[in-house]
Amino acid sequence: MKKLVIISVAVIAVIAFFAFRTVRGPETIEVLPVSAGDKVEVFYFHLTRRCVTCQAVENESRNAIEALYPEQVKKGNVSFTSVNIELEESKAVAERCKVTGQTLLVLSGDVRVDLTDKGFMYATTSPEKLKAEIKKTIDPLLIPVK
Repeated sequence: MKKLVIISVAVIAVIAFFAFRTVRGPETIEVLPVSAGDKVEVFYFHLTRRCVTCQAVENESRNAIEALYPEQVKKGNVSFTSVNIELEESKAVAERCKVTGQTLLVLSGDVRVDLTDKGFMYATTSPEKLKAEIKKTIDPLLIPVK
């Protein structure tokens, strides 16, 4: 009986893990400089019911963007948007970004960088590492092509 319970819990955990995954391509993408005027958009897609980690991913990501790029945020060149994908008015944004679950996503022009794994790995335990990952992703996108 104990084995059956352990196996059942393991199967449920695996199903839950994959149920909240996003549709994404390869993890490594080539980050190219964007043409001047392209803006960097950071989205955090979430569900209505959120755990402490989900809330931390949003808060730490927003704080990192505001701390690292205050001038670009003020000018509108860098933005952070939290989107509840369960709301009807958010469906269009989720479709445009090709997102179906909880996702931390950086978009600029044709560049799409998924930071979800790093967000959930670092937000509660090492927010400075998440901030460094966000910086490492966004900095090259802010270099205009000459």
